[in-house]
Amino acid sequence: MAGRVEGKVAFITGAARGQGRSHAVRLAEEGADIIAVDICEQIESNPYPLATEEDLAETAKLVEKFDRRIVTVKADVRDRQQLKSALDEGLAALGRLDVVVANAGILPMAMGDPHASDFVDAVDVDLVGVMNAVAVAMPHLGKHASVVITGSTAAMLPNTTDNPAMGPGSAGYGWAKKTLMGYAEQLALHLAPEFIRVNVIHPTNVNTHLLHNDGLYSMFRPDLENPTREDVEPAFTMFQAMPIPYVEPVDISNAVLFFASDDSRYVTGQQLRVDAGSLLKMPGGPAGS
Repeated sequence: MAGRVEGKVAFITGAARGQGRSHAVRLAEEGADIIAVDICEQIESNPYPLATEEDLAETAKLVEKFDRRIVTVKADVRDRQQLKSALDEGLAALGRLDVVVANAGILPMAMGDPHASDFVDAVDVDLVGVMNAVAVAMPHLGKHASVVITGSTAAMLPNTTDNPAMGPGSAGYGWAKKTLMGYAEQLALHLAPEFIRVNVIHPTNVNTHLLHNDGLYSMFRPDLENPTREDVEPAFTMFQAMPIPYVEPVDISNAVLFFASDDSRYVTGQQLRVDAGSLLKMPGGPAGS
């Protein structure tokens, strides 16, 4: 059924590329206008390149192909005032806010010279950035609004993000994503009287830059000096119960669409895994406990 979010406005962080861009395009395809935010700068501890202003402009073009309006703003989720200004700019143009997709995230894995500050960088983006997005949006959310948070299936599993070889940045990523689970449940409880929903989506490996980079490749194939994508895909496939190396961003976007739409009007406080069965398969998961 088309038009599942017709007339709604969605505020999306990390929207220049990857999952965030996919969410913007998918929601626009179903009728939403978009406020798209991204840092469009590099964070030094992050080993793979982050999105650029050109990437954010490309997101705008893709949204506009569906005859939807989009406001793009360069802003850092770690800075609440920057996010507030970005959202204010979007509200001035689009007039309302119905959906928050707190998606921006980084994985500053150990490469070169890992430092405790990598942990701080991960937490500042992956946890504080989500809280900042929610904080600036809350005054503008009315009844039947929806907050959708990006979590992580890997963070639920032992010996993944908490693997010492991955360094303090990965530990920060995992801790932040796990903390978001309780945060979202508490937020859902307190916003329920206002009919505002809060849910978390936990992806498995997704076909984005966060997965496809030399640092993560080396973690999956430590036996090779310079592993390639072809080298690591069999190892990626072992991670899921379904025989796939990763899901596509649109697979996550379809879950975002459900939570953003009125189809989920009484669904709140949920932790939805889009993980091809990875939590069930891995040691320490429910099936392996």
